[in-house]
Amino acid sequence: MKSLSCLLLSLALVAACSSPPPAPAPAGGGKKVDAASAGSLAGRVTFTGTPPKPDLLRMTADPACVQAAGATAPSDAVLVGTDGSVQNAFVYIKDGIDPAFSFDTPVTPVVLLDQKGCRYVPRVVGIRVGQPLEVFNSDDTLHNVHAMPMANQEFNRGQPAKAPKLAHTFTVPEVMVRFKCNVHGWMTAHVGVMTHPYFAVTGADGSFEIKGVPAGTYTLAVWHEEFGNGIQTVTIADREAKTVGFTLKQ
Repeated sequence: MKSLSCLLLSLALVAACSSPPPAPAPAGGGKKVDAASAGSLAGRVTFTGTPPKPDLLRMTADPACVQAAGATAPSDAVLVGTDGSVQNAFVYIKDGIDPAFSFDTPVTPVVLLDQKGCRYVPRVVGIRVGQPLEVFNSDDTLHNVHAMPMANQEFNRGQPAKAPKLAHTFTVPEVMVRFKCNVHGWMTAHVGVMTHPYFAVTGADGSFEIKGVPAGTYTLAVWHEEFGNGIQTVTIADREAKTVGFTLKQ
């Protein structure tokens, strides 16, 4: 009987140690944003000048990649439209949020990265501190998910073809966390980790929208992996739909 009790206790301890950690408590002073009086920030990110031509990705080392995307394919690091619109720019409020505000951590997982066609899809994404991250492999080949943060914990995990999803959470804010695949050197993604919900990634037309912003004066920032960073000061009033924009160059 004593042996059985010890065994049950051991199993309980293992289960407790292997269970996922609870989501962190929301930071701040507990004040909640009044949705009825909040405003929004929207606009476009554009490029001035002649954008660089995309590099060609040579995938011949892996037949599965060739079958999925071709022997050569243009890189998606720089996506600039004919009108100068910049896709995959990360726009976020960098400073100015009242520390009295608290923001609940989302519990819904972000389908953050799907390895598809031997690329990370999407290439740029935002996530909250403590929000679950899920990484999938939709390809018929082995990938390697290697996150290389400066502030968060680094991780490096192999993911065979059609393997179960990988799960991870970031514990501190960081713009940006770079992901790469050690098997396919051209595969890159970037993740913006934020303590608040005021961020967006520009679409194919360069547009973005950040909703639910309380009245105040903020430092609004933009990040792009090739074109660098930019900031501006914006002031938004109650219920104001503010139009802003960024112009990037090399």
